[in-house]
Amino acid sequence: MKIREAIDSDLNDVLSVEKEAFGYEKEANLVKDLLSDPSASPLYSLLAFNDDRAVGHVLFTSARLEGTQNNASISLLAPLAIIPDFQKQGVGGKLIERGLKHLANSGVDLVFVLGHPDYYPRSGFKPAGVQGFEAPYPIPEEHANAWMVQELHPGVIGNVSGKVRCADMLNKPEHWRE
Repeated sequence: MKIREAIDSDLNDVLSVEKEAFGYEKEANLVKDLLSDPSASPLYSLLAFNDDRAVGHVLFTSARLEGTQNNASISLLAPLAIIPDFQKQGVGGKLIERGLKHLANSGVDLVFVLGHPDYYPRSGFKPAGVQGFEAPYPIPEEHANAWMVQELHPGVIGNVSGKVRCADMLNKPEHWRE
């Protein structure tokens, strides 16, 4: 398994992984829009390859925290896509781990995700709402644990809180339903 940063010429591979992983084009279209959205920058896009075949993709986009005096640097993980033949083999975890390491080294303090509450905690994510972080749009109470955060530098959580503001292309209510 090889993981590397996606480059412009990888766009077809990225979109192919998104379509195959989700079974429809919604996420592929979102990724395409995010890659050209100035408000998403800086972003970090990673591809996983098995031999020469792209089998996984993760995208981290820039976000900001409203309601805090601290200048915490934050990112949003969305989406993570693994093609069906390679799911449940650790590809997603490796993509997340590589992305979080890069973001930490780049000075990002917190990474947020709206995702499956049984999956993302394996990579260190914890419920965000109970720690004072509000999603861009309301999350129904029964899905509150799907809104999660990972602290990349100790001591940030507890010193900052507020509402997460994401890239323009993600700032639509339909993207915030778990």
